[in-house]
Amino acid sequence: MSKIAIGGDHAGYEYKSKLVAWLESKGHTVKDFGTHSADSVDYPDFAHPVASAVEGKEYDHGILICGSANGVAMAANKHQGIRAAICWQTELAELARQHNNANVLCIPSRFVDYDLAEQMAEAFLSTSFEGGRHERRVDKISC
Repeated sequence: MSKIAIGGDHAGYEYKSKLVAWLESKGHTVKDFGTHSADSVDYPDFAHPVASAVEGKEYDHGILICGSANGVAMAANKHQGIRAAICWQTELAELARQHNNANVLCIPSRFVDYDLAEQMAEAFLSTSFEGGRHERRVDKISC
């Protein structure tokens, strides 16, 4: 099972809370970097610690959740070792892993229902990077 760092802002709080329990029930080790309430907060305060934990190899994967997923993805992708992918379909979560070796899944809570968020997380965590022709492309991402 994977070690997963998870975080999000107020718009992602409800999904994050449910995902933590669901992931743990599947046998994953989960570290919740917050937020821990639905009170308004700034998404970079949670995206950066999750990204740092994944970049530092303390955790295998990250999951970030905010209203559109744009803010958390932008913040996480500032880290050189992070490939954060915004997904709104299960197939996108699979392709982000297969073709881009994404290590952080970003979920737009205002645009997907919770069941789909679970399905995307399952797909993301169970899909492997294909390597091959994709490897040289992924190697060109970091500046």
